[in-house]
Amino acid sequence: MFDAKQKVMPNGIRLVTIKKDTQIASINMGVKIGSMYENIDEKGICHFIEHMLFKGTKNRNNEKLNIDLENLCGEYNAYTDKNSTVYTITTLNEELENGIEILSDMLRNCIFPQDEIEKEREVILAEIRTSRDDIEDLSFKKVNEIAFNKSPLKYEIIGDEKSVKNLTRKKIVDFYEKYYVPNNCYISIVSPLDHEEVFNIVLKYFNEWIWKEFKRKEVIIEKNIPIKKISYKKNIEQSTIIYLFTFHHITKEEELALRILNHKFGESANSILFRKLREEKGFAYDVYTDLDLTNYVKTLYIYTAVGEENVDESLEVIDECIKKIKNEEIVFDNNTIKHMKKVLKTAIAFTLEDASDIGNYVLHQAIDEDNIYKFVTDMDEIENVKKEHIYNVARLIFNDPTIHIFKSEK
Repeated sequence: MFDAKQKVMPNGIRLVTIKKDTQIASINMGVKIGSMYENIDEKGICHFIEHMLFKGTKNRNNEKLNIDLENLCGEYNAYTDKNSTVYTITTLNEELENGIEILSDMLRNCIFPQDEIEKEREVILAEIRTSRDDIEDLSFKKVNEIAFNKSPLKYEIIGDEKSVKNLTRKKIVDFYEKYYVPNNCYISIVSPLDHEEVFNIVLKYFNEWIWKEFKRKEVIIEKNIPIKKISYKKNIEQSTIIYLFTFHHITKEEELALRILNHKFGESANSILFRKLREEKGFAYDVYTDLDLTNYVKTLYIYTAVGEENVDESLEVIDECIKKIKNEEIVFDNNTIKHMKKVLKTAIAFTLEDASDIGNYVLHQAIDEDNIYKFVTDMDEIENVKKEHIYNVARLIFNDPTIHIFKSEK
């Protein structure tokens, strides 16, 4: 499907080079450290470090670094998720080496100036406060808080005000020096250049980065607590409903059946929940499911926002849809599976057309230590999924949800 080569560099960097006929080069560099590996007193530290890598290195001050990034005349970004922190550059092929050099400088040589730490602390605190005004974001935050006792899924990736305020420069630098090591780094590069040529450019700028022993924190895996809770918030027009299910116990084959179920149940624009809550009842504008198959995460959320007068009936509709699927009253036939296969093919085609999407997909497959061609095996294995597999996985998953409801505080 694409021409890729994987290599472990002498210092432990896992590099995937993808040769593609394109004018655009996509560079994706990930460190396998995210919020699930943080201790309680470190909450938000991975996200904080992500911000700080743009604030100056041994070779560039804040202004020089950002000017050099701008001069690539492309796009650059970074994000932190539950299991990784990722830095990306997408630019013209002629700027590939410059992009690699800049990211190398950022990952290896960040200096964490104290004044920049304090400025960025205020930026992150503002980001946390802003999220409180977004009722959808807040709903996910609340359901996670009540769903777990010790799991890192209980906490926001960005951290909270207390943890962010208590992150000292020493703590930040110590964490960076511990985990930002080459043998914890993954790189994917999409370009028209030969694999060996790209490898040699990466080697040029990363060869002096020294292998270093480290150990990530053991991740606590916890099933969601079955509970239903109502919270109240001022100045909201709509009430939100959110369900959370976890499923750490299912097989890869069952995960594939779950992807088909999820698409039909809540992911598609014509899903079962959409038809019931929006088209038939007229209760909701937004209704969707969110499925995360990341290692140690394994969550499925149902989200909708309705008028307060429709909350109870909306809960009944959701519960009834789940019950009918489990009782095989809602039909999943061969046409459903054929449709899902076409959806997967379309998604793959979109990914293959876009250098950034390919690079991001391959990077995360490498970070998860999974096959970078997994979508090919998925396409083959989906042929073996039958309707009974879909019903069975529904009966495995749709039990004992955590439910959170936001209502207006009057």
